[in-house]
Amino acid sequence: MSMKASTRQVDGITIVDLSGRITLGEGSVVLRDTVKDLLGKGQKKILLNLGDVSYIDSSGIGELVSAFTSVRNQGGELKLLHLTKKVHDLLQITKLYTVFDVKDDEAAAITAFAKANH
Repeated sequence: MSMKASTRQVDGITIVDLSGRITLGEGSVVLRDTVKDLLGKGQKKILLNLGDVSYIDSSGIGELVSAFTSVRNQGGELKLLHLTKKVHDLLQITKLYTVFDVKDDEAAAITAFAKANH
């Protein structure tokens, strides 16, 4: 199953709804290109919704880290939303869980972006 990404805007925040597998090759490229495209448009508040991501491998994790770093380097913020248990556990194992700002609730995530601005 190929990876899909669709974006929507809520209160100046770009929510990227990802579905499928973020793995070496196509999945990680889709993620990278999506984030690069958003940054290119000056959209620096990015919420990655991983609720429909069935699987992520180490290269997918690497891609999340590099997306996070790219956004941060541009003065933006990237948060993760709706991790499945599998992805959550993988982030825990790789000790990356604490690197990311992970939210379970979309509305709460959007509020958290707003709070970071003042």
